[in-house]
Amino acid sequence: MKQIGKSSLVLSLSAGLLLGSAAASFAAQDPSASLFPPNAEPGKCYAKVLVPATFKTETDEILKREAAERVEIIPAVYEWVEKKVVVKEPSEKIEIIPATYKTVDEKIEVVPPTYKLQATKPVYETMEVKVIDKPARTAWKKGSGLLDKIDYATGDIMCLVNIPATYKTIKKQVLKTPATVKKVEIPAQYKTIKKRIIEKPAEVRKISIPAEYKTIKVKTLVSPAKEVRTPIKEERQVVKKMVKVTDEQMSWQPVLCDTNMTKDVVQKIQQALADQGYDPGPIDGALGGGTMKALDQFQRKNGLATGGLTYEALNALKIFVK
Repeated sequence: MKQIGKSSLVLSLSAGLLLGSAAASFAAQDPSASLFPPNAEPGKCYAKVLVPATFKTETDEILKREAAERVEIIPAVYEWVEKKVVVKEPSEKIEIIPATYKTVDEKIEVVPPTYKLQATKPVYETMEVKVIDKPARTAWKKGSGLLDKIDYATGDIMCLVNIPATYKTIKKQVLKTPATVKKVEIPAQYKTIKKRIIEKPAEVRKISIPAEYKTIKVKTLVSPAKEVRTPIKEERQVVKKMVKVTDEQMSWQPVLCDTNMTKDVVQKIQQALADQGYDPGPIDGALGGGTMKALDQFQRKNGLATGGLTYEALNALKIFVK
């Protein structure tokens, strides 16, 4: 072993005292920043570990759901029904019924009736007739006697006497039948012909054509869609929340190390981690990387300080080491 000079030892002690006094002063301000663990006990190992933040559970009432309104749309209800629909509207058709004819015998006048005047001669007959030869007359004859005297101037008497007519028999033609003119009718002349005449005249007739229907299935509305609004009260809920009590910090904690760790203890640690579902690797009592990785996972999941094999972790694994 190399010997150290007296001067070097004095310098080392002086530097140590100065470093110790400075560290003590800084640790008084921030224990986690101390170069040495405070209140250390002889025979124990310490390591600076990361102590996670601590939380506490508090209850709080929060508004889970605000007051609202539920709108429910009730759909329309339909049903299929049979319906008779018009596929062709009613209409009218004009039908012309032609005339019908028949043949008849018809006597037609070919020469109209006429008249002619026909004269007849007078008819005479000879007959004897007694005619006046001399007509009866009066004549003055001289009278005799006083009584006959008419002219007192002369005294002659004149008498007016009737001389009868004288007759003689003569032959003369006497009109028996006078001449006449008579109208003689000449009858019309006729001819019988065959004639086609209308028996029944043509006519126009309206014929009604009824509508045509078809039965189909149609979807009819039974009840219309409607909106139902239901008020929903606000809903509150009591929840638990984690409130940070202390921040994450570095702290000196007692740990197992080579001086106070045995193979038996390491095997117990490895077995406990395996029982908790962590993979420490072979349970061989050797504190290797697999064991430390499994330990770190265990510490983090359980909110324990990380960075070393702390007694806190051992207690959680129910391993008690003196």
